[in-house]
Amino acid sequence: MISFTEEEILAIYLSLKIAFTASILSLPLGLLIGYVLARKEFPLKSFIESLINLPLILPPVVTGYILLIVFGKNGSVGHFLQKYFDFSFAFKWSGAALACAIMGFPLMVRSIKLAIEMIDPKIEEAAKTLGANNLIVFLTITTPMAFPGIIVGTTLSFARSLGEFGATITFVSNIPGETQTLSAAIYTFLQIPNGEAMAFRLTIISIVISIAALLLSEVILRKVSKINNRK
Repeated sequence: MISFTEEEILAIYLSLKIAFTASILSLPLGLLIGYVLARKEFPLKSFIESLINLPLILPPVVTGYILLIVFGKNGSVGHFLQKYFDFSFAFKWSGAALACAIMGFPLMVRSIKLAIEMIDPKIEEAAKTLGANNLIVFLTITTPMAFPGIIVGTTLSFARSLGEFGATITFVSNIPGETQTLSAAIYTFLQIPNGEAMAFRLTIISIVISIAALLLSEVILRKVSKINNRK
């Protein structure tokens, strides 16, 4: 039977906690922005969309450094949060969740945006002619029909968060029990003598978690598809 050290268990727990928090908390904003980009036309739309997708292009270390400048204890936002709310992202798991959310956010938004663009606007307009306001149409028509894209986007965000390394280690360092995720733990174990076995175990765990997340999303998508077909 495979036994894990306390440090390995903490790394697994932290990775799941951070990835889940990052993907779930960024979902409402991702859904809103995906809808706006898919349905609205406004000045600088292409520029804003490019900014959202920037973490996909920038080296993760650069993103982490920007987060450190902005949300660090001496950063503009970080100093404000520390002074008035006694809260800091720096060197805490919440900071790792923030970094992971930002890195996975473009994948979520792109999936949701594409799903909404595939919905015929005439369906939404028909609901409005029957008296439904924009919020009701969004909640009862657009969101349910875009649900497969929402699931895909959330899964991609979770997977990206699970594998995040560069931005996280730059922003919140590699602190065991606090910010040391699976990726950081694997890197750490590879730097110490006889650490290959622990790194290999965590690699297998990472693969298992990723496959499980993909399978779960596939099951949800199939159930949603069956429900829609019945309708």
